[in-house]
Amino acid sequence: MRQPTLRSSSNVNISNFDDLLRAAREQPEPQRLLFVFAHAVLPDDSTPEQRARFEAGEGGALAPLMAVDKTPEEMDTFAALVEESRQFGTDWAVVFVTSLPGRAGRPPTSKEADQPLQRMVESIKAGSIGSFLPFNRQGEPMLLS
Repeated sequence: MRQPTLRSSSNVNISNFDDLLRAAREQPEPQRLLFVFAHAVLPDDSTPEQRARFEAGEGGALAPLMAVDKTPEEMDTFAALVEESRQFGTDWAVVFVTSLPGRAGRPPTSKEADQPLQRMVESIKAGSIGSFLPFNRQGEPMLLS
């Protein structure tokens, strides 16, 4: 099955993580990328049908596990990001990505990214994921419903 192609807000086709890095590097202002890694969990109030689907590898809710920010220049490949995520010892299913633009030719600092990153985590907890690009563990975009 062909992976979906996502369109970024700047109308750039994102068909893999490398496209995202390239698009971030080509923006007029330097960017800081925000990442939230999440895994699927079964809510406590799930029905037996939902539990069966979850055990079959479908459904569930996405729960944030960890968050990090980086400039595109701090990243070489998606594989390096996956390897770095292993240091935390938590298995994740999806990584949500968005960008924070800089000003006057300067990328945002990690400190400036703290609050937007926390808002991103809270949005994912609330199920509001429409403004983020989701990628699977292979760096391929995902369509989530």
